[in-house]
Amino acid sequence: MKAQIYRKPQQTFWEKISGKLKYVKKNWQLYLIFLLPALLLTIIFKYLPMGGVLIAFEDYNVIDGVLGSPWVGLEYFRRFLSSPDFMSYLMNTLKLSVYGLLWGFPVPIILALLLNRIRRKGIQKKIQLLIYAPNFISVIVLCGMVRMFLSPVGPINQVLGIDTNWMTMPSAFRTIYIASGIWQAAGWSSIMYTAALSNASKDLEEAAIVDGANILQQIWYVELPAIKNIIVIQFILQAGNIMSIGFEKAYALQTDMNLPASEILSTYVYRIGLLNGDYGYSTAVGLFNSVINVILLIVVNFVVSKLNEGEGL
Repeated sequence: MKAQIYRKPQQTFWEKISGKLKYVKKNWQLYLIFLLPALLLTIIFKYLPMGGVLIAFEDYNVIDGVLGSPWVGLEYFRRFLSSPDFMSYLMNTLKLSVYGLLWGFPVPIILALLLNRIRRKGIQKKIQLLIYAPNFISVIVLCGMVRMFLSPVGPINQVLGIDTNWMTMPSAFRTIYIASGIWQAAGWSSIMYTAALSNASKDLEEAAIVDGANILQQIWYVELPAIKNIIVIQFILQAGNIMSIGFEKAYALQTDMNLPASEILSTYVYRIGLLNGDYGYSTAVGLFNSVINVILLIVVNFVVSKLNEGEGL
């Protein structure tokens, strides 16, 4: 007589959910202890500061405060949009962001694909260490290095045999900004793609080699599909942050001579708000910048999801 093996009946999806909810309800104090600090920090540092957006619609006075300052409505937005410098600052911001995205976005992907072709792990790790290192240099130190290299007596001019002051040339500012950003961030940004490439099918790669596929065909048909989803997500996030150029780097590389190309919305907000004390106007400009960012994120996500078989964020 054969012994019968007892098998536990399979739970349905809703039974599993119900069981988890009962467990959470029974141990709610434990969950509260773990979640309360993070919830409080999020409310204090993320949601409460949103009340400062009201300054964009008020003739803000430090003594009267946010609630006591007189209301001016959309006056600051009309003033900014009708300003003769509005289009210049907007185009400078867009050019830096769009050119940085076009030139900088493919570089981490290419680095990851090249690193994946290195079969000797020791050499691969040494190269990774070299390309990751610039990410740990602070922005201010990086800008100091750029100014030193491009000064009239710097190593770049000595190699070229000239004495050009590159930092005073508006036409050179965007190239300097974008190239230094790629050098600093590309290696670190390639980590996600390198990790995703480790999940690429080895069997499919070996089959492609047996079928006579060259390196480019292996990359196109085997490796790129393995990182396709990460590429899409990163592109949406970066394209959605087109208007969010870091203030520190632009301001640190800014000189009186290259202002026509280096004055962007974030540096303009700093100059008007903190240096000139026009808090309401600078808050309005910053809010305008944030709203455009949100709109761009939604539009880019919609377009990419249509082109990528419905897959977006």
